[in-house]
Amino acid sequence: MGLNCGIVGLPNVGKSTIFNAVTSAKAASANYPFCTIDPNVGIVAVPDRRLEKIAEIITTEKIVPTTVEFVDIAGLVKGASQGEGLGNQFLGHIKSVNAILHVVRCFEKGDIIHVEGSVHPIRDIEIINMELILADLETVEKRLVKNEKLVKTGDKNIIASIGALKKVRDGLNGNKPARLLPLTDEEKKLIEDLHLMTAKPVLYVINVFDFEKDRQHIETVANYAKQENSKCVVISGDIESEIAQMEPAERESYYKEMGIEESGLEKLIRETYNLLGLITYFTAGPKEVKAWTIKQGTKAPQAAGVIHSDFERGFICAETYNYHDLIAMGSEQKVKEKGLLRREGKEYVVKDGDIMHFRFNV
Repeated sequence: MGLNCGIVGLPNVGKSTIFNAVTSAKAASANYPFCTIDPNVGIVAVPDRRLEKIAEIITTEKIVPTTVEFVDIAGLVKGASQGEGLGNQFLGHIKSVNAILHVVRCFEKGDIIHVEGSVHPIRDIEIINMELILADLETVEKRLVKNEKLVKTGDKNIIASIGALKKVRDGLNGNKPARLLPLTDEEKKLIEDLHLMTAKPVLYVINVFDFEKDRQHIETVANYAKQENSKCVVISGDIESEIAQMEPAERESYYKEMGIEESGLEKLIRETYNLLGLITYFTAGPKEVKAWTIKQGTKAPQAAGVIHSDFERGFICAETYNYHDLIAMGSEQKVKEKGLLRREGKEYVVKDGDIMHFRFNV
């Protein structure tokens, strides 16, 4: 499955700087609002050190990581839902992403103007959240009017949707994003085609200049995220920009010297995976060692379907063992000798780090 993250925030909070750093792309990142006119899209290989470890044991021609797509969406401003700034066109881009990476400016820097005149992370967060709420409210109200007219058709889904839409409308009117409303699974399904922006999971990306000097801002945003059961990650766009220009060997050396265990990209990927409940399984053979992304709780046939629909349609079984077993045993042969290679059927729930070979017949 493809993973698609929209990077949002006010102008001049560091969205494009972070986007450029993690994708090594060249999006404009000038010191003025709306320097990003069209959504910049970057496809990035997901860093997973297990791939190299597998390839050290299973000789292969190539290593193929899974990918994540980052979409750098132009800065939103107060009134965006009413067409202010560059308006609703950018709100529309957010509808198509799986998760929202909300960049929050937590650094003081006089040479970079703030569109609201001062650094105030919670105010900034709430400006963006309110614009998304207002845009969603308009969407919900339009659907509610339409469905109330269609009730007379007797369509059970239309009738059932009225209650869900009213619950969401009332929640949004109370300034609560849809993701925080107590909706049942059935209610969520009834409104999923609306692609509500406030229903999407959010990762707050705390952009700092100096980790120590900006600590108070960091704690403020972390507490805010905790209150709404969201996650946050601290990153320095400036530092990541410098690292992005380095050669791979130079980066490794820098990480060791600075005591950095993972890059900003790795942090973003890890937290976004957690946010969306995603895991990785692997296929490994002489032609390639490859990573695949699936939802936690996915059963073997559906995991096979991520590779090809024929694999799911004609699924017979999955021969599987875990990454840790391979590392501990040192070879596939020893994994087999120890009885750690299993044949799993249609009800098997795939685990993170499983190495799988699917048998199918179409």
